[in-house]
Amino acid sequence: MPQDIFLATAIPPALEIALAERFTLHRDTPPPTARVIVGGGMMTVDAALLDQLPALQIIAVHGVGFDGIDREAVAARGIRIAITPDALTDDVADQAIALWLAVDRRIAANDRALRMGNWTVPLGRRATGRRIGIFGLGRIGQAIARRAEPFAAEILYTARSAKPVAWRYVPELAQLAEESDVLILAAPGGTETHGAVDAEVLDRLGADGVLVNIARGSLVDEEALIAALESHRIAGAGLDVFADEPEVPYALRRMNHVVLAPHQGSATREGRAEMAQMVIANLEAHFDGQEPPGLLD
Repeated sequence: MPQDIFLATAIPPALEIALAERFTLHRDTPPPTARVIVGGGMMTVDAALLDQLPALQIIAVHGVGFDGIDREAVAARGIRIAITPDALTDDVADQAIALWLAVDRRIAANDRALRMGNWTVPLGRRATGRRIGIFGLGRIGQAIARRAEPFAAEILYTARSAKPVAWRYVPELAQLAEESDVLILAAPGGTETHGAVDAEVLDRLGADGVLVNIARGSLVDEEALIAALESHRIAGAGLDVFADEPEVPYALRRMNHVVLAPHQGSATREGRAEMAQMVIANLEAHFDGQEPPGLLD
């Protein structure tokens, strides 16, 4: 008899079809017989939900985000969490670089201007020779750094600890912002990073600085960011994630020095196909008595 799966969020149709071929899917009401939760990286799994699923064995995340999962409650129940690392690393890193270049070279603003019949536009800024600071140097952060190296005068990063890499470690985020021309956020969400980019960090980034966020909207104090952009205390921002998705403040939507994307970091056909395959691989390994390839420590 197929195992019961509770779908905690919407998932891509191809993944849903693949799961339906192997498992019995349930939406809306979690069945107590479900051994699996599947959902996107923004899903919430708290103790109250876990209490409804006494047979739960594994949470399979279609993505790499898990800040909405109560890991302490999950661990106490002996439940596994599996994500899809590497499948989206390149795509998210590409998105970070694209947002940075779109801000510095005014790609979106110039596109809008030209469509309105305007040929004369303000000057952009040279990308080559910029100091690139990266907050969070996991798989995605390192992929961003490798892409930025040909442009950068220097790559700097802040993480929990120094890594065995050639780039310069800066222990504090505010110091990283002060020493960077472009600050790219690639750290995980959660309580440790909530609101990490506040007014002080933005002021340290400075009037020539650009903020890029492809991580989680929760990393940024959005009101402080809007204030810094409106007063031109920073030069611009490229944002793929927001504090209250899918809501995006009008103040951000109306600014020409801000480039916005609707959480599209992993949104390529190739990336989503690989993510779906890894969700299936994680579940098949689990039920075969093996360690899922995307198992979290």
